Amino acid sequence: MGCCTGRCTLIFLCTLQLLAALERQIFDFLGYQWAPILANFLHIIVIILGLFGTIQYRPRYIVVYSIWTALWVAWNVFIFCFYLEVGGLSKDSDLMTFNISMHRSWWREHGPGCVRKELTASASKSLDDRTYISVTGCIVDFQYLEVIHSSFQILLSLVGFVYACYVVSVFTEEEDSCRSK
Repeated sequence: MGCCTGRCTLIFLCTLQLLAALERQIFDFLGYQWAPILANFLHIIVIILGLFGTIQYRPRYIVVYSIWTALWVAWNVFIFCFYLEVGGLSKDSDLMTFNISMHRSWWREHGPGCVRKELTASASKSLDDRTYISVTGCIVDFQYLEVIHSSFQILLSLVGFVYACYVVSVFTEEEDSCRSK
């Protein structure tokens, strides 16, 4: 096979998806968002499986990868709707943290241009005092940054799905031609 085949393109797309998933995983860890952390972890495993299948000419692994990309698109559409508060979803709910903690998106307080100010609830300093955070001056609101991340993931997954289907068809044609000889 030549260098600019669908197989090489799929390897490149999987590598790009892996980098994007690792970047997203880091920021979800910083925000203690457990649902996206688990989803990203599964995504990373399946991307590695897809890479292995592509490199080792294993069409079944690539089929698993292509099925997962469809599920990944659905997950990212949910994230998209969650942060834009579509269909009764609220970005202020504890859904992403499994109601375990009060953490939110890391981008909420650390987005580009954001100025973070901590305000204490009372003048007394005890261990039970909560610190309230005021964020002003953000160039881009955090929900739009999350939507941009999800949109990029959707784009990579859709292109990866198309190339995975193409590579599976090429592998099965080669396998069929080898059997008929």
